[in-house]
Amino acid sequence: MTHAICLLSVIPVRETISHRSEMVTQLLFGELCLIDDQYQDWYKIRIQFDNYEGWVEKKQLHLIDEKMYNKILNQSVKTYVNAPVAFVRSKNGEIPVLLGSSLPLFDTGKFKIGNEIWTFEGGEDYPCSKQTPERLSFWALKYVKSPYLWGGRSPFGIDCSGLVQNVFRMCGYSLPRDSEKQAELGQVINFIEEAKIGDLLFFDNSEGKITHVGLFVGNNQIIHASGEVRIDKIDHQGIFNETIGAYSHQLRLIKRLT
Repeated sequence: MTHAICLLSVIPVRETISHRSEMVTQLLFGELCLIDDQYQDWYKIRIQFDNYEGWVEKKQLHLIDEKMYNKILNQSVKTYVNAPVAFVRSKNGEIPVLLGSSLPLFDTGKFKIGNEIWTFEGGEDYPCSKQTPERLSFWALKYVKSPYLWGGRSPFGIDCSGLVQNVFRMCGYSLPRDSEKQAELGQVINFIEEAKIGDLLFFDNSEGKITHVGLFVGNNQIIHASGEVRIDKIDHQGIFNETIGAYSHQLRLIKRLT
């Protein structure tokens, strides 16, 4: 088994072996993965925290040994970047890191991967345990106005399930990557009037398939990624988009994970 870490701002993960292939998700700085296969200039990877699979270009990943992989995986305190953009620096230069990125083995402003020492000066957060529903809302609001991007997980482009996954991860929860799988978790809430901050709202298409998810933030409002990360009104029927003066998504399910 080969182990690797993302030491770039963001790496696209493709469905198949081609730069033209659909981007199914992204790796952010500091995230770990396992390499299950390789073909020519590509690795087939399995992302550590959600087991999502896809293909990345070999030269974009940084290989590490199993000892370093396990040391990062088992660190007692996880550290996440809490600013839209910050910077890490090493002797080889400076790299922008994005909201939700990991700072592996971070301690007193620096961390070491292999023989390379990195420094970081900026906002960071340490979710040592599962945080409050209000904290979920706090993190989600940091993504407001981020453009929608299928497969995206950053402030420069994010999709609905990527937004939810990132926010919950920074609060100590592990969620699947796709909304359909996220909908299998948690306790069912029967009525929108019973929803609380931090609950997940799921929406289906005309065929009854879950295709969209957002986070309830109170006051009959939802934050979700649709065109951009935005706050809209929500009721028993679905999401009402005041910009277009119509319902944009049909409510199917409410789940409580906290």
